[in-house]
This record gives sequence, C-alpha cells and structure tokens, in this order.
Amino acid sequence: MEIPDMINAALQLSGAVLTFLNIKRIIEHKEVKGVSTIPVMNWIVRGWWNLYYFPYLGQMISFVAGILVVTANMWWLALMFYYKRKENSG
Repeated sequence: MEIPDMINAALQLSGAVLTFLNIKRIIEHKEVKGVSTIPVMNWIVRGWWNLYYFPYLGQMISFVAGILVVTANMWWLALMFYYKRKENSG
C-alpha cells in the first residue's frame, strides 16, 4: 500500500461519513431547507470520475472509499429530491 493512496482514501472516507451525517439529518427532519442540489450533483459527477480514475492510478483503497462517497452522495441527492417534491406537493 502506498501512503498517497491511504491518505486519499482517508479523505474520501471522511467525505462519505460526513455525507452520511447529512443523510441522517434529512431523514430525522423529513425536510430539506437552504441546500442546493447543484453542489451535490457536482460531487456525484466527480465521484463517478474517481471510480474510473483511482483504478487507473492503481489506488484501489481510494477506489473502495470512493464507492462509499458516490453511494452517500447519490442517496443524499435522492432524499433531497424526495423531500423537496413532498414539500412542494403538500
């Protein structure tokens, strides 16, 4: 294992953990306020790119952590759309 891969994976993993905290908050409050979907979509696109790029670089630990980041961001975005739609229809 290379140190840069481990550091990058730790950063990816911390991003996933923080996003899961956002998911927890949305589920608890059952609403989304003051948050734009655009930054989340940007992180999702970057995350999908990383799922190609990390194996290309041979950074497999980062790749695994990147799967968690993409999954968390896609879940967060889905919840944002769900609760925004629910709010607008009610």
